[in-house]
Amino acid sequence: MTIKSDNRLLYLQVIERIKKDIEKGVYREREKLPSEFELAKDLGISRATLREALRILEEENVIIRRHGVGTFVNSKPVFNSGIEQLNSVTAMIEQANLKPGTIFLSSSITDASDEDLKRFNLDEEDEEIFLLERVRTANCEPIVYCIDKIPRFLLPETFDHEQESLFNLIQEEAGRYISYAITHIEPIGYHEKVSPILQCDPETALLLLKQMQYDENDVPVLYSLNYFRADQFNFHVVRKRL
Repeated sequence: MTIKSDNRLLYLQVIERIKKDIEKGVYREREKLPSEFELAKDLGISRATLREALRILEEENVIIRRHGVGTFVNSKPVFNSGIEQLNSVTAMIEQANLKPGTIFLSSSITDASDEDLKRFNLDEEDEEIFLLERVRTANCEPIVYCIDKIPRFLLPETFDHEQESLFNLIQEEAGRYISYAITHIEPIGYHEKVSPILQCDPETALLLLKQMQYDENDVPVLYSLNYFRADQFNFHVVRKRL
């Protein structure tokens, strides 16, 4: 199992070797790796070289190191999506060939805050906001915690909010087609409220997407705070040179 000498830096060879062992199933997802002493001995390298390799593997989210516990193989994200693609959570789950579901936590009509008035370009101080709090599931496993806001005047007096997709709700009930969104992404660590709801380990990071969605006439119609499990989702973006 020792690393053979070649012209590449030794720690790069170690990185490649560990990745190949993971691909072959020598080390499985969430499985604990051997101790640094054992792994360095098996590979025939120094612990300093191994630590450099593990540092980079951790940065690449291949492994996760838990202080005082050990090093574990990270789970591969189930959901991969281009961030330039505006998909509902429901569509993302269906594209992964999983069954979408929803746990409804609360819904209410509240007075618009100062921030709401600014976000939705509302003029009247007595404007109301429909607030919905949900957990989205894939095959009954919680994966996204969602807080959504919609101006109350967009919705009829009676509407069924217990739909899987708010995109469909807004299109069917409000007659507004969401055509684009402006999104801000924030990586965060353990969240006192959200992490337990999503059944996350303390070391599991979250990706918070703050998103304002607009209709075809550039009118803001839906503001969302979506907390994604970082071990389940991988977002990427295609960047083009102008």
